[in-house]
Amino acid sequence: MSPASQPAPQEAIRFAPLTAAWLDALLPIENQAYSHPWTRGNFIDALAAGYEAQMLLDAHDQLLGYFVAMTVLDEVHLLNLTVAPAHQGQGWARIMLDGLALWSRQRQAIWLWLEVRASNARARGIYEKHGFQQIAERKNYYPAADGQREHAIIMSRKLWP
Repeated sequence: MSPASQPAPQEAIRFAPLTAAWLDALLPIENQAYSHPWTRGNFIDALAAGYEAQMLLDAHDQLLGYFVAMTVLDEVHLLNLTVAPAHQGQGWARIMLDGLALWSRQRQAIWLWLEVRASNARARGIYEKHGFQQIAERKNYYPAADGQREHAIIMSRKLWP
């Protein structure tokens, strides 16, 4: 990341819990970011299930990104991490991954897990820079164009020795 693309030090950002009240602001971002986005129902279900859902907001309460993760025993599974397309390439994904790792450690999680589209080289690179390693591949996991399916890459990161 070049210095010009890094967030300005004086810019105040903060995490805030994602609530259903934010879905009208979030869904256009989700729809811009993905060919097969989560639906309102997916987010409502995740919130109802008690999954960890956090937003990253700037000083003016503009939504920069968000993540949804679930805890299973001593593991946290990242289900959705999205940076608003207008703010991509500025380091916000790294900040959200740092926040997720800190939250996970506070809950004594040992591992972080995720799936990412095999074609999403940009996201895979971000995850690798953040310590995730490719573990396996799920064949035909994601829906793709024209009724096709796309493989998912399973990645994990150990949080504790």
